[in-house]
Amino acid sequence: MFVLAELKDNVRIAPDHFNLKLVDAVRDEIDRKLANKVLLNVGLCIAMKEIVSLKDSIILPGDGASHTEVLFRYVVFRPMVGTVMTGKIRNCSREGVNVTLGFFDDILIPHAALQHPSRFDEAEQAWVWEYPLEDGGKHDLFMDVGEPIKFRVSREIFEETSPIGPPKAEGQQSQNASSSTTAAAATAAQEVKTPYKIIGAINESGLGVLSWWDQQGKEEEQEVEDGEDNTEYENDDDGEGACEE
Repeated sequence: MFVLAELKDNVRIAPDHFNLKLVDAVRDEIDRKLANKVLLNVGLCIAMKEIVSLKDSIILPGDGASHTEVLFRYVVFRPMVGTVMTGKIRNCSREGVNVTLGFFDDILIPHAALQHPSRFDEAEQAWVWEYPLEDGGKHDLFMDVGEPIKFRVSREIFEETSPIGPPKAEGQQSQNASSSTTAAAATAAQEVKTPYKIIGAINESGLGVLSWWDQQGKEEEQEVEDGEDNTEYENDDDGEGACEE
C-alpha cells in the first residue's frame, strides 16, 4: 500500500533559512512542496523517508537563494493492483460506491463491480445487495454511509491536472461570446479533474461490508452450537457412552 519512491529535485532555499542546517532546510522545503500532493504516475506523497545525497549548492545571479540538487526517498501511497484494503463508505450514487481511507477519498467501486445482483435505492441513496436465500427469496443488505467495507484494488487512474496555458485576456473573451463559453466550460472541466483515483471491486466472496460476513459467521457458529446441544448420549451395557443424534 505504501512504497518508497526515489526522486530528484533542485531545491531552492531562501536566505532567511540560511541559519538552519542545509539538510534540515532541504527536508522542510521538500515536505512543503510534496506532502499530501499527487505526483503523476508516482502516487500520493506522504512523508520524507531519507535524503540520499546532496550536491554542492549554488547561488544564481540576481537571486540570493541557494539551489541544491537533492536525491531523496519519499513515502508514497500507491497500492498495487490486487491489494485488498478496508475503508469506509463515503457516499453512494448511481455511478457506484465512493470509499474513503480517512487520508484518501478518491476511491470508486463502480456499480458493475458490486456484488450481484445489486440495485440502487433512491430513497435511501444506497446500494443494496439482493442476497439470494435457499428458499428462492432475497434478503436486502444495504451499503450504508460510514460502514466499513473491504474491497480489492482493480485499477488506478492518473490524470494530468497542471494548467495547460494562461487564461484568455478579458478583451479577447468579450469579442466572442461563444468562445468564452467554451473556454469557461473547459476551465470547469479542468477544475474537477482528479489527479489520482483508485477503482475497486467487491464482486467476490469475503469482500463488501464487513458486517455482512460477521453476521454470517455468527449464524454459522450458532448452528454449530445448536447441533451440539441436540446431541444425546446413552450408556450401553458396558457402561460406555454412545452418541445419538
